[in-house]
Amino acid sequence: MDHDEIISGLILELRRGTLILLVLNQLQKPKYGYNLVKELKEHDIPIEANTLYPLMRRLESQGLLMSEWDTGETKPRKYYSITEDGRIVLKKARENWRTFSGKVDSLLEDGGED
Repeated sequence: MDHDEIISGLILELRRGTLILLVLNQLQKPKYGYNLVKELKEHDIPIEANTLYPLMRRLESQGLLMSEWDTGETKPRKYYSITEDGRIVLKKARENWRTFSGKVDSLLEDGGED
């Protein structure tokens, strides 16, 4: 059995949902994609641009994010920010995350012993 492969798959699954929560949270102020990649990396949450951009486009198509081009600088940049619907989803997701992660932490501390 390849434990490293199993752990890698598990971590990937855990990251998928939490990245949505983090992206919504970090886009409460408008940011362009590369800036968001750097910001997450600074908090030891690496994300590839080829993962982030499709995620942001999907959240935009769901009405949770909006984007706007800024052509006033030398290099045009597309800024993303959270919508009002996104704020509602973020608030509810945050509450669920805190409740769920608290329960998970409690079970993990117990070690699953009966």
